[in-house]
Amino acid sequence: MALRQDDSPPNPRLRIINLVLIGVGVLFLLSSFLPSPQLQVPRVPYSLFINQVDEGAVKRAYITQEQIRYELKDPGDDQPAVLATTPIFDMELPQRLEQHGVEFAAAPPKRPGILSTVLSWVVPPLIFILVLQFFARRAMGGAGGAQGALSFTKSKAKVYVPDEQSRVTFADVAGVDEAKAELTEIVDFLKKPERYAAIGARIPKGVLLVGPPGTGKTLLSKAVAGEADVPFFIISGSEFVELFVGAGAARVRDLFEQAKKKAPCIIFIDELDAIGKSRSGSMGVVGGNDEREQTLNQLLTEMDGFSAKDKPVIVLAATNQPEVLDAALLRPGRFDRQVLVDRPDLSGRRTILGIYAAKVKLAPAIDLDRIAAATAGFAGADLANLVNEAALLAARANRTSVEQGDLNEAIERVVAGLEKKSRVLQPDEKKVVAYHEVGHAIVGHLMPGGSKVTKISIVPRGMSALGYTLQLPTEDRFLNSREDLQGQIATLLGGRSAEEVVFGRVTTGAANDLQRATDIAEQMVGTYGMSDTLGPLAYDKQGGGRFLGGGNNPRRVVSDATAQAIDREVRALVDRGHDTALAILEANRPLLEEIAEKILDKEVIEGDELRDLLSRSISPEAVAA
Repeated sequence: MALRQDDSPPNPRLRIINLVLIGVGVLFLLSSFLPSPQLQVPRVPYSLFINQVDEGAVKRAYITQEQIRYELKDPGDDQPAVLATTPIFDMELPQRLEQHGVEFAAAPPKRPGILSTVLSWVVPPLIFILVLQFFARRAMGGAGGAQGALSFTKSKAKVYVPDEQSRVTFADVAGVDEAKAELTEIVDFLKKPERYAAIGARIPKGVLLVGPPGTGKTLLSKAVAGEADVPFFIISGSEFVELFVGAGAARVRDLFEQAKKKAPCIIFIDELDAIGKSRSGSMGVVGGNDEREQTLNQLLTEMDGFSAKDKPVIVLAATNQPEVLDAALLRPGRFDRQVLVDRPDLSGRRTILGIYAAKVKLAPAIDLDRIAAATAGFAGADLANLVNEAALLAARANRTSVEQGDLNEAIERVVAGLEKKSRVLQPDEKKVVAYHEVGHAIVGHLMPGGSKVTKISIVPRGMSALGYTLQLPTEDRFLNSREDLQGQIATLLGGRSAEEVVFGRVTTGAANDLQRATDIAEQMVGTYGMSDTLGPLAYDKQGGGRFLGGGNNPRRVVSDATAQAIDREVRALVDRGHDTALAILEANRPLLEEIAEKILDKEVIEGDELRDLLSRSISPEAVAA
């Protein structure tokens, strides 16, 4: 889509006149500060003037606020007859001059000339007007017009008109088939509005795209404009709110006025929550941001006011915080249709990878199905970044195409961060990290769930990871059983348990593991009701961002006895996972030692070698039998 520029260039003749007027005004101002050459006389120190008065050498003196000009009675051949000095505060000077017979007088008030009076009244306002005009023109992007001084009330929306080179269509968007099916109706209405009007159908005025960041909400809206072949106004919610009170509401009015002139068209408001947050707080008190509320009220009024019968105008908006939006926005007649743009499934990830992989040179042996299976939970933006990272790695290694290893390394960069080979560990620390990561791998291999261990590394990555065990999902899972969550807790505690089994002590390396294990245990008890003691009750409040991750949910108001029971259940779940990890590692102690020795030597174990080693692990029940 191409950006349309509507601003006209400024008038060059008017610019020249402005520059000439500014130059003349500056010259007049400078001339008032320049001293006149004929009025300049030699200056002497004030002490010399006093000495000459005391010696009777001064004939007369002329005193002003700026200087004292005096005439000598008998100047020498090489000395001027008139001298000047800078006055100081001296109350005894008139008496001194009178005692020594010096004629003296003070200067009368200086009356300004007609020219200076005119300049003092004309030049400053002229300069102020010219400066104001300059900034007003800059605010309008160089365009002229009578409304330049009020350009901050103009809409900042960018207008895109689809063309053949930059047009985005539904073929460029993958992994959101349900959302595309919903929006196909919007495209059909923009193309053939008379078919709907003939039977009295009313198309939704507003469509709200909700979903996690990076899932393609903006791209999907551009695809709607590209498919319908209509102009596309795009603006962020934060661009409405301005320092000036009422500017946001004025920009909303201006945006809809522009849209009506170009109808049929699409208005896309990104990050709608910036202006559309609920106007009532948790206690029913009206919020204090009057400017944002005025903008929201104007948006509601405009969506009620414009008609979509003759010239349809569709308002698309995107947000990843639908729970904070004002109820008036979501009622029928405004944003009455919500379209979920969620993270893609396996098939969607494969299609998205194919779209972005077509833009880079791939080696013939690339297996995109394997990459799609290993990237569960990735959004469309994550997959685009993944392909780009792989291309950068291939170019850095002077290869002419992207290989499978580049894509695998790109996954690790996204998941675990960049390698920190410059971070040198002490031999004893490196040994602890090796046993820690092998402990994660052995326990994770034996635990139920849809993930498998694909790589063990003791090369530091990211900001704080001294090593890592990479587990990639084998399938998309949307539900987890109690056994799956208990297995995740045991896997997280496998590193700390390995340190206890081998060294008899623990280190600070398990801090993040303990945090994540405790979070899972708290969710099992307080959110999922997976406690036999407390029963199927939810003790956590479901708050925070649905798609942004609201962090740990706060507990409801419970009694002290219930709070203690929750803490005991959480502790019991974590202890059970810890005991499971210890039992598994005790039963596989020889394998733990063998894999640790190998990884200390090679630093990285993956692929078939890792699978063969982990396949030799046995469960504690098999040992007992």
